[in-house]
Amino acid sequence: MSTMNTVGRPTAPAPHQPDHDYKHPTLTGGRGLLQDEPLIFEGDGWFKTGVDLAEPKSDGGDLGDLIRRDPIGLPGLSEPEAMRHYVRLSQKNHAIDLALYPLGSCTMKHNPRLNEKMARLPGFSDIHPLQPVSTVQGALELMDTLAHWLKTLTGMPAVAMSPKAGAHGELCGLMAIRAAHEASGEHLKRRKVLVPTSAHGTNPATAAFVGYTVVEVAQTDDGRVDVADLASKLGDDVAAIMVTNPNTCGLFERDIIEIARLTHEAGAYFYCDGANFNAIVGRVRPGDLGVDAMHINLHKTFSTPHGGGGPGAGPVVLSEALAPFAPAPWVVSDGDGFKLIERGEDEAAQAFGRMCAFNGQMGMFVRALSYMMSHGSDGLRQVAEDAVLNANYIKARLSDVMSAAFPNGPCMHEALFDDEWLKGTEITTLDFAKAMIDEGFHPMTMYFPLVVHGAMLIEPTETESKAELDRFINALRLLAQAARAGEVDRFKGAPFHAPLRRLDETRAARSPRLRWTAPEGHNMAAE
Repeated sequence: MSTMNTVGRPTAPAPHQPDHDYKHPTLTGGRGLLQDEPLIFEGDGWFKTGVDLAEPKSDGGDLGDLIRRDPIGLPGLSEPEAMRHYVRLSQKNHAIDLALYPLGSCTMKHNPRLNEKMARLPGFSDIHPLQPVSTVQGALELMDTLAHWLKTLTGMPAVAMSPKAGAHGELCGLMAIRAAHEASGEHLKRRKVLVPTSAHGTNPATAAFVGYTVVEVAQTDDGRVDVADLASKLGDDVAAIMVTNPNTCGLFERDIIEIARLTHEAGAYFYCDGANFNAIVGRVRPGDLGVDAMHINLHKTFSTPHGGGGPGAGPVVLSEALAPFAPAPWVVSDGDGFKLIERGEDEAAQAFGRMCAFNGQMGMFVRALSYMMSHGSDGLRQVAEDAVLNANYIKARLSDVMSAAFPNGPCMHEALFDDEWLKGTEITTLDFAKAMIDEGFHPMTMYFPLVVHGAMLIEPTETESKAELDRFINALRLLAQAARAGEVDRFKGAPFHAPLRRLDETRAARSPRLRWTAPEGHNMAAE
């Protein structure tokens, strides 16, 4: 049974109470069954190997100057040591397979194992981009099928499959827009791109990278694009607007059709950041809203792996006006099967170029199509409905202890809170996030979008059960009550139970240590 404390919060039985004072720190550095694990370079074993090798019969003299004369700089590990090292490190990381990953605007959703099994089929995983087209007909058919469903779901006539990620897709869309203006002879005067204040940071960065001047568009008090401000800035010097819908505040742009009308009336193109397509897939087709170009993050809507620096995919759907300028290659089908159309061929005469060396990321294409086919049209519609339902459930259950940034009306795929409720507590958004780590949860996105002070952006995705949502919500409610009860030390000192305590994040950002250096007195050659 549990007891109740002075603010009515249930407390765990005494043996499980957190020891914030650290009266009895462990002697080994381990915590419970979690081992203390140094970096690979901080251990010993610089002159041992994990395997026994026979003495070489040759002295390597025929290698000339290629003979290594200095230590290799890596310790030797046996197989159990190597396995344990990486498993121990993995236990220090949060993962979607461990618990809810509430990062707003990132959609950290479950990656179905079915997708992984399909991506590992030899016919997909063992092919090479330089194989003859006749030997990869199945892969090209898969790409063509995925392209068909992306066009169907968005209501757009064309799609560029080769972009590797969201920002790469933005680059693709703006380059297609620039190519269209070059074809019409207007590119010299259309040098501006309009971007709302709540946009993803990659939007203005991409526009500037392509050579445009970025002009900011204001936001209304209820978190949408200020249509009057947009209209006042549209003119014959504007190449495009970039609007995220649903936007970064987790809200649907209800004036989206009027925004498109004003944009086209001014002779500009409408680029939609499709990062949040998972909130409307199966329910709204961006092409019907007047969108000219939109990237689709396959990790967000179609469950491919996200992050980690690995290869991603960000296909870009294009309107009829921009379709001729899509980057090569294109997959087309004729009576003899599937083939790739390269730049310079008649069908791609106006293509602005290539986005990458080959044809895109096959592994991501397989995973995304597996997800689509396993869900079907009704399942994809439910994806959007459940994502929105889960976000609104979080908003409803936390709004009495935390302050919703836009309390009036429902949100879409993510719930956004500000730090108004923390005023007078001496506790900041960062402090609250650090305390979440002690409770076993990865923090939500903090301080973004910038238009909301002390923002806490929570995106539960559709893959979380009510039980897991309740576990997360209850933890935040307990923390919120503790903050209001004046338990400042709980927050200012957090995290207490992570492998490392709070770091100097400012110093880490300004003076990062990008490589390991041997400490003074550490001589590898002497070991």
